[in-house]
Amino acid sequence: MINLDDAASRPKVTVKYKKGSSEDLYRFTNHDNVRGTVCFVPKDGKRVEHLGIRVQLIGQIETPADHGDHFEFISLQCTLAEAGAIEGRGVTLPFEFLHADMVNESYNGTSVRLRYFLRATMFRGGFSSNVVKDMDIWVVNYDKPPQMNNTIKMEVGIEDCLHIEFEYNKSKYHLKDVIIGKVYFLLVRLRIKHMELCLIKRETYGQPPNVVTESETLTKFEIMDGAPVKGESIPVRLFLDHFELTPTYKDVQSKFSVKYYLNLVLVDEDDRRYFKQQEINLWRRPPHRLAKQQQEAAKKEPASSTSSEEAAPAAAANTTPASEDAPATSANGESGESGAEERKKE
Repeated sequence: MINLDDAASRPKVTVKYKKGSSEDLYRFTNHDNVRGTVCFVPKDGKRVEHLGIRVQLIGQIETPADHGDHFEFISLQCTLAEAGAIEGRGVTLPFEFLHADMVNESYNGTSVRLRYFLRATMFRGGFSSNVVKDMDIWVVNYDKPPQMNNTIKMEVGIEDCLHIEFEYNKSKYHLKDVIIGKVYFLLVRLRIKHMELCLIKRETYGQPPNVVTESETLTKFEIMDGAPVKGESIPVRLFLDHFELTPTYKDVQSKFSVKYYLNLVLVDEDDRRYFKQQEINLWRRPPHRLAKQQQEAAKKEPASSTSSEEAAPAAAANTTPASEDAPATSANGESGESGAEERKKE
């Protein structure tokens, strides 16, 4: 049996599987310490000889293309006991993996699975099989807000028949965000019946030329009913927190990718469909408490020394060390005005 030292306080994540079953797994983040104990109790207290006991922390990617030979991208191990024997009430052995490198998130998709698990193994000799016990854990990593987040604006259409312009307020959204946009009709010479918006998840795995892409429509809803006229603007609003989403994964360990698309579909009276797909990037925002801790930690870190002759008097007057989030870097420019007033007084 494998037990974690901080099991009572560590949060859990409910993971849903394909067949409708679910499991509660302990949640970790990158560089967390993984500590616990492994307990082996022999049946009926009988003496059991072994060739050694080992525990591993394994990160593994499973895809149909592996044919059972799954790819291990991380394998940390710790030897708990040399060859010997166990009897009576058994033995409890501690283990720890300090600052474990778990940079990739756990993922349970349509055909791809990325999992982390602890494996305790008691090696047996002769014709006896090894005693193996696995325990899955779930890794969730948080991203920093993107520095650049431009709007998406594009004009599409059919020559002399249909010309529309669609716009989304951002290109990168966190998993609890709201997609806000609009569709503007510049030219309408088709009999449009209605318009739909779809959120599509696309999972890609395999190596060229055997690359497999599987698409899943997460939601589809109607945003316009009836024929539009020239100059009409249709608003778009989609709340992402209603869906079970993951961040965008790009070429994880050169094994798989997960991308998300907004698909705008127009259907005419002859049921012909006209569509335009636009990729969006999703990222995981840290919880409010964790984000506040990261901001406080950033303020304590000294900024890089970039002194100039103009800033020398101000540096001499203020002996408080500068920080990365100092007022001089604020977007509202308040610190720039106060610095100018100080120079005038001098």
